[in-house]
Amino acid sequence: MSKLAGVDTVRKNFAKKVGEIGGGMTEKTVTQVLIAGGKYASALTPVATSNLINSQYRDVKKTANGYEGRMGFGESYAEYVHNAKGVLLGTQTPRHPKTDGNVWDPNGEPQFLVKGFKRDGASEIQAIIKQGYRV
Repeated sequence: MSKLAGVDTVRKNFAKKVGEIGGGMTEKTVTQVLIAGGKYASALTPVATSNLINSQYRDVKKTANGYEGRMGFGESYAEYVHNAKGVLLGTQTPRHPKTDGNVWDPNGEPQFLVKGFKRDGASEIQAIIKQGYRV
């Protein structure tokens, strides 16, 4: 039985490409997605003292199923601010006489992390993914 010409080359190239996708290519793409989404989330994060916005972190790690990317804010109150109703959104209502900043600064929005990725950064993130896996 004779082999088709080039089958071994195709197999090697296929294995190489699968290795790239499962390795550095995916890690780099996930990192770029987190950077882009984080940029949009930062623009929507309420800022009173800068503690919250400066606590933003990102983490990319290899798992059994591939790569996992996580982005969040390390301040203990981040979840409460993220999930707040934003009733005074866009107002200049002072927080408290003894503290700096307003309840919601003009650019802050509730759900700032989700909106940064799903609403404001969605088209850039899609472009990053397409570019990241372009062969």
